[in-house]
Amino acid sequence: MLATSNSKLLRPLKPRVSLCASPRVLVRLLLLTTLAGLGFNFCASGGESVGKQAIFAARARESFEAAQKSLQAEPTNSVAAWEFSRACFDRAEYATNDTERVIIAEQGIAVCRKLLARDARSAPAHYYLGMNLGQVARTKSLGALRIVGEMEREFKAARQLDEHFDFAGADRNLGLLYLEAPAFASVGSRSKARQHLQRSVDLSHDYPGNRLNLIEAYLKWADNNSATRELKDLDKLWPKARTNLTGEAWDESWFSWETRLKRLRKMIEERAK
Repeated sequence: MLATSNSKLLRPLKPRVSLCASPRVLVRLLLLTTLAGLGFNFCASGGESVGKQAIFAARARESFEAAQKSLQAEPTNSVAAWEFSRACFDRAEYATNDTERVIIAEQGIAVCRKLLARDARSAPAHYYLGMNLGQVARTKSLGALRIVGEMEREFKAARQLDEHFDFAGADRNLGLLYLEAPAFASVGSRSKARQHLQRSVDLSHDYPGNRLNLIEAYLKWADNNSATRELKDLDKLWPKARTNLTGEAWDESWFSWETRLKRLRKMIEERAK
């Protein structure tokens, strides 16, 4: 779950792009790559357990229903509002089709916009507005380019208001957005990606997801030495994180982090040879 205490992993899954894809299809695939970097789980990797995914999906539905009831009971409660928006994002992760995903995400978007109308300085509202916009962008083709720009603005606003929220989530998301987005058609930027991914590590260095993202970026840039250095730092913080980030709410994150760590370690070892 995305929250100040239990954040969903931002998975860097990449769809395969056919060399014969039309420009329209290619742009859509590039945008899907961008959104995947922000945690949008539009395709399952081969190592993911179907059984575990079913459990995580059930938990997301339960959290959504509970958050919805809380907001209905206190419609002007700001915390209940952004917590419901967070639950919308998590629930949309497991939508079975685009229509369902948009219906769920737009509820989170509407709640955030309503909250921002009365409190423009709500960092969580800006943050989860950006996340739910991403869910809607997943269902678009060329129209997703405009939404990505809006996502960038919302994450920047959240960062300015509270850069520590969700384990430096705004910098983490901006870094991944700049890392994965195409520079020629969107907001992609290697220098900005490095800046924000490093900042997320500086602000919340004990959060495994931030350093995993930085390692993946270094490997993408063929900087094996930096990736190796970050991996050593991650190994040092891993036991402490395992002790501090516990409970059912963290199961999904640990499942994903451990899968990523194993893959990254193998990549670094192979490149070292």
